[in-house]
Amino acid sequence: MKATIMNPGGAVELAEVPDPTIRRGTDVIVSVVNAAVCGSDLWRYRGETEVTAPTQVGHEFLGVITEVGDDVRSLRKGELVISPFTWSDNTCPECRFGVQSACRNGGHYGALDRDGEPVDGGQGEAVRVPLAEGTLVKVTEYDPEHLPSLLTLADVMGTGWHAAISAKVEPGSVVVVVGDGAVGLCGVLAAASMGAHRIIVMSRNPARQKLAGQFGATEIVDRRGAEGEAVIAELTNGVGADSVLECVGTKQSMDTALAIVRAGGAIGYVGVPHGVELPVPTLFARNIQIAGGVAPARAYLPQLVDKVVNDVIDPGRVFDLQVPLSEVSEAYRAMDERRAVKSLLQVSDL
Repeated sequence: MKATIMNPGGAVELAEVPDPTIRRGTDVIVSVVNAAVCGSDLWRYRGETEVTAPTQVGHEFLGVITEVGDDVRSLRKGELVISPFTWSDNTCPECRFGVQSACRNGGHYGALDRDGEPVDGGQGEAVRVPLAEGTLVKVTEYDPEHLPSLLTLADVMGTGWHAAISAKVEPGSVVVVVGDGAVGLCGVLAAASMGAHRIIVMSRNPARQKLAGQFGATEIVDRRGAEGEAVIAELTNGVGADSVLECVGTKQSMDTALAIVRAGGAIGYVGVPHGVELPVPTLFARNIQIAGGVAPARAYLPQLVDKVVNDVIDPGRVFDLQVPLSEVSEAYRAMDERRAVKSLLQVSDL
């Protein structure tokens, strides 16, 4: 089969790799219909996260089950399924606490499983999914137009939702979203769904500003750093935001979040941290609550599937570039150059 390979230095190519096979009874094989390029993939693409050997990549996909392991009871061939960006048993203590992304028996796509067996990346024609019954969520009723939105539930919509949950967004909240990538935009949609009164988005990109408004943003701040923080202070009468969604992961983005949250407010951080250090004395002195981390997308998937198929939310609009799998290199380039918010890979038809 064909799959996307990330090489040392970040070069992306589509290559022939062995077809996945059932390796244990809890596996299924999924034929990928749609996959996506994630902002976190760009850390390796840009060389900011080291790649030491050619590696299958991709962790956002949906598709149709083609093979089922002997121990799988609740999944069948031909069913459409979504995988969260990590696989998990959904039975261990961490999973029962709703933190499937920290499953003690789970793992990541494009890596090795607990027995040292390779697990395919999601940006390919097929994927072996370990612990399939604990990982996959099947979709039984949907319109084909829902597929892009359903694909976002594998990661970015679940991650944006996690940011809003962690930041304690509630009806009437004043929310600031730091970051206008797909996760930040999904965070806007999540905050709007949770009843936020004002949603201020920090963005300097006109196309992303427009989409943020469609998702529920009430105001846009087109400045960064101290200038942006001053504008937020003015907009909130010097009080700050009740909730801040930090969706970037850089030192500057976290510093901004800390500067604009009100005393007693909350920050939900979901950007992969790079160079971030938290000032604990400041958190302590101002009673700032901070929570977040790797989103447990599996925990949110069932309720978000319902919202998509019932047309309550339409996060699939974050995909502003759709290309066939054969053009995966362009999908990466477009996101790296900020010509695209998020790239969708069309791998096969239903």
